[in-house]
Amino acid sequence: MGRLANMNRPAAVEISYDCMTFLITHNPTNATLNKFTEDLKKFKVNTLVRVCEATYDKTPVEKEGIHVLDWPFDDGAPPPTQIVDDWLKLLNTKFREEPGCCIAVHCVAGLGRKRRGAFNSKQLLYLEKYRPKMRLRFKDNNSHNCCMQ
Repeated sequence: MGRLANMNRPAAVEISYDCMTFLITHNPTNATLNKFTEDLKKFKVNTLVRVCEATYDKTPVEKEGIHVLDWPFDDGAPPPTQIVDDWLKLLNTKFREEPGCCIAVHCVAGLGRKRRGAFNSKQLLYLEKYRPKMRLRFKDNNSHNCCMQ
């Protein structure tokens, strides 16, 4: 039964913007953690952000050199200000110090990756009202400027 459930998990989605790369993925279980970690390595992930309560042991992931950050907030809700600030600091640091790296993120189910109508009204309202707090600027390996608000 567990094997069948794993087959139904949506595939990870890689998103690139300027010189930044992100992997949006599902929430693994301890039983699927080895495969999950191999997938992270395949995408050159060096940081994993869990935005849900921990449901698996992060030790095997960290043993592979992938830093795991726990920044949980309520499923379906927009992120709190502190998490947005921490996220922007993370992007500024990681993509400046380690050009070409990939940051992975997952929530409880990862439903918002491909499903139509995945964003709820609270999330849409947050995005409509969002105003940039800072502008990230850095150069990639080829001296191209990268920018994000």
